[in-house]
Formats: sequence, structure tokens, C-alpha cells
Amino acid sequence: MQVSRKEFIRASLAASTGLMVPSFVQATAVDNQDAEPIDMVIVKEFVLKSHNDFPRVQALLTEYPHLLNATVDWKDGDFESSIGAMAHMGYLDQVKFMIEKGARFDIFVLALLGQTALVKALIDFYPQALHAIGPHGFTLLHHAKKGGEPAQELYDFLQKKGLKEEFIKTFKDK
Repeated sequence: MQVSRKEFIRASLAASTGLMVPSFVQATAVDNQDAEPIDMVIVKEFVLKSHNDFPRVQALLTEYPHLLNATVDWKDGDFESSIGAMAHMGYLDQVKFMIEKGARFDIFVLALLGQTALVKALIDFYPQALHAIGPHGFTLLHHAKKGGEPAQELYDFLQKKGLKEEFIKTFKDK
């Protein structure tokens, strides 16, 4: 499915203003301001298991639905969510599952999914996005490579734009 730049910008603007967010989601966010944060031990397990144990991820998500967009700071600015872990691992089906559940996704997930038109539009609009660095230092090129055949056109495009590295060591060893 091709999305025009105009359609992409219109959808982005609508999303950023909250027009596409159901009212019950907005009410929940306001109503839960006094709620306790999710235990970081559970958040870390959720994100770690997203690298290799999808049944456990599903079980944790069933028990703690608000884990969906939880993020771990692995230090030195290396932030990672469950969908981010699945994306850099190349788990297409799991990523799609998370999106269907309502997980936030970014340019790296779009690269994995081979959403060439969307990634190109973002790079056209924000040229520095070409050099964005995802969790652990994995680049857009890495994510497009992990996407396989559906992302081949995007992989080729990124290389033509000058992206050569799949991994950039920017974070300290853990």
C-alpha cells in the first residue's frame, strides 16, 4: 500500500493533536495520574524476553497490559521498548502483534516492516532521520536488512542515500 506524502503528513498531524486517540484512552491517562509505576523488575523482564521468549512476553502483557509501551533505560541513553527489541531482532510477526495491541512504533519498526514510502517521507521531511540510532546502536539499515525481501527496496534506498553502517557503537558496554 502506497501512502502519499500529503496523506502521511495529514495522518501525522491528526495523530499528534490527539484526533485519532479514542476518548477512553485520554480519560484513562488523566484518571491514572496517581497510579504507581510498574515495577522496573517486571519492565526489564518484559523487554529482555522480547528478544527471545514471545510466550513469556504475551503472558506478562496479559497480566500487566500497561507494559505495552514500557521502556528500559539500559544506561548511557540506550532506551528500549518491547517492540524495539523485537524490531532489531527481526521478529516481524511479533512486531505486528504488538502494533495490533496498540504499541507505539517508530521509524525503525517501519524499516523492519518494509514501509518504504513512510520511511522515505520521514527522511524527506527530516533528513537527519537517515542517521538515527535505535536501541543498542542498530541503524535503519540493520532494521531494513532484518525485514528481508519486503524491506529490500528500502534497504537499497538507504544505501543509495549513503547509509553504510548497520551498527554504530555509541553506547557503553553494559
